Amino acid sequence: MADTLTTEDRSERMSRIRSKDSKPELTVRRLIHSMGFRYRLHRKDVPGTPDLVFGNRKKVIFVHGCFWHRHGDSSCKLARLPKSRLDFWLPKLERNARRDAENSARLAALGWDEMIVWECQVSKTNLPVLGENIRRFLCDEVD
Repeated sequence: MADTLTTEDRSERMSRIRSKDSKPELTVRRLIHSMGFRYRLHRKDVPGTPDLVFGNRKKVIFVHGCFWHRHGDSSCKLARLPKSRLDFWLPKLERNARRDAENSARLAALGWDEMIVWECQVSKTNLPVLGENIRRFLCDEVD
């Protein structure tokens, strides 16, 4: 199946996708801040440059886009593969997933705990549940 956009239109649309300060990330940041937790953003000295870093707790939170980071949940509709140019997209998305796994291993080796918040989890109806999960993660509560 051919792309419905021209190369220029596709390039322009893809250039609008943000790696920092995305809507899901800003929502998670507001939620965590309203809970009274303070954090640093995108620390380059921590493997993977996490979205939120809680240095005194040695915890990090990544807010991952389901498409870009290959959310494995079968119910997630945002992680579907494109219908065109699979020869380009599959290796690119596999590299992203491999890099995420490497960063997770590096974080664990340095004694950091990580939490991944997926884009599809950040919805108005799910914010109370997400907030509770984040609070448990940051306060070391175990189910």
